Amino acid sequence: MRLKNRLFWIAAFVAFVVDQLTKLWVVKTFELGETLPLLPGIFHFTYLTNTGAAFSILSGKVEWLRWLSLGVSLVLMAIASWGPVLSFWEQLGYGLILGGAMGNGIDRFALGYVVDFLDFRLINFAVFNLADSCISIGIVCLLIASFQKTPNSHHRIR
Repeated sequence: MRLKNRLFWIAAFVAFVVDQLTKLWVVKTFELGETLPLLPGIFHFTYLTNTGAAFSILSGKVEWLRWLSLGVSLVLMAIASWGPVLSFWEQLGYGLILGGAMGNGIDRFALGYVVDFLDFRLINFAVFNLADSCISIGIVCLLIASFQKTPNSHHRIR
């Protein structure tokens, strides 16, 4: 039996595992609030926790966010399992979004917060993690997929 939407599952698995491993490394290596300048003033590893969503919006709404992560994950798994065969960009995009949603969702259920550590100081950006990156890259992949779909010019309304 061939696995349907194989790239989706591979992307989700890799995104989830890499996210969890990097967060574990940060927690084991750094003290909360500690920063390591890799490119001083430009890019640092800074260990923070976040009880909200991206950019700390919905801060303190962990209960709601954990169920949202679970719901998004279940819907994406259903689409990949029982929906149509997805294009390359759709599989990659939805897979990365699933891996990121699961990575942050597991943190919210297990810890009550997510571990953030990617700190781009050059542009004064919010500290984030690989799960957040995967979700953002996944959205870009879905935008690419949407531009590749051409409307059916032969379909007429009668």
